[in-house]
Amino acid sequence: MAERTVVLAAGGTGGHMFPARALAEALVRRGVRVALITDARGAGFGDEVSGVETFRIVAGSPSGSLIERARGLAKLARGYMQSKALLRRLAPECVVGFGGYPSAPALMAASRMGLPTVIHEQNAVLGRANRMLAKRVDIIATAHEQVSGIAAADLFKVVKTGNPVRAAVVALRDDPYPAPVPDGELRLLVLGGSQGARILSDVVPQAIVRLPETKRARLSVVQQCRQEDLPQVREIYAAYRVRCVLETFFADLPDRLHWCHLLIARAGASTVAEISVAGRPAILVPYAAATDDHQAANARALAAAGGAWMMREDSFQPEALSARLEFYLRQPSTLMRAAARAHEVGLPDAANRLADLVLRQAAGGANGGGAGRGGRSAAARDTALRSMAA
Repeated sequence: MAERTVVLAAGGTGGHMFPARALAEALVRRGVRVALITDARGAGFGDEVSGVETFRIVAGSPSGSLIERARGLAKLARGYMQSKALLRRLAPECVVGFGGYPSAPALMAASRMGLPTVIHEQNAVLGRANRMLAKRVDIIATAHEQVSGIAAADLFKVVKTGNPVRAAVVALRDDPYPAPVPDGELRLLVLGGSQGARILSDVVPQAIVRLPETKRARLSVVQQCRQEDLPQVREIYAAYRVRCVLETFFADLPDRLHWCHLLIARAGASTVAEISVAGRPAILVPYAAATDDHQAANARALAAAGGAWMMREDSFQPEALSARLEFYLRQPSTLMRAAARAHEVGLPDAANRLADLVLRQAAGGANGGGAGRGGRSAAARDTALRSMAA
């Protein structure tokens, strides 16, 4: 029997690439051949998923000035032709997109060729590339129960699978939350995304030094900082004798997640998914400039379940954060309840749920068309490409 092939297409950022990698792991375990299409910025999966071949296409964002839009559309058109040639050669049973403009040419080519198609949306707001693709694909897999930006005519395509997370985080699922005790140590993990976040480097140390000395002495801090922020943060913690580990990147992040009692972090889709799977409470500080304010929607969803607290950037001030930390130090049971709520909503089997969905779609696509597939004219394709600039 011929080897089954699934093609994944994803933008280069971690928010798109992490769930794609988790799906690749799940498919490879089932004996499926997996290929990845991304652009020059996409790092691929490295050595973490063996046997996945990475193909790079041209892609760009059709936004900005008229000239920038025209250049972006030209790149997408070129990426479409490259993707079409790749898909003819790879002959996949299904093509799965994870958002970001590098995913758009591959999904548009797959749709035009009549291949089964799935897009996965990690956020609680449909991303721009996925919004354009939604009407053309067969299935819209989502991480959240409610996702804004999906047209009413496309709601029948929606299937909630959760957001796939890496296997090392799933492995934490059965380990109990290391509950803090009254008057004991409180272990704080501060994450700012892959590049750190200046607001966390500015606010968190100033909040901690405002604590009474007896409470400050109970803190143990592991914090991710941008390289340029490290000296300042290190100096503040040293002056107030705060126990800390400061790095620009943590290769052992699952171990740090296992260790901590409380996170302070941005509200990217992968971060929210991982802390809920691991069952860790968090203070989430959404990035105010995120497209369509999607990080606030992500944070709001976990906060509504009782697993996190959201602090907008304008209210994320040292005094307010210090008061919260002092409260948690006095009432550690609050963290225990939030950890339990986060654990309840976590979906550790999201990668397998998505793999099941993809393979069902692949099997169904062998004998007939799906919603939004086939029969589209080149003019319709070009119209869809132009709509990305709107």
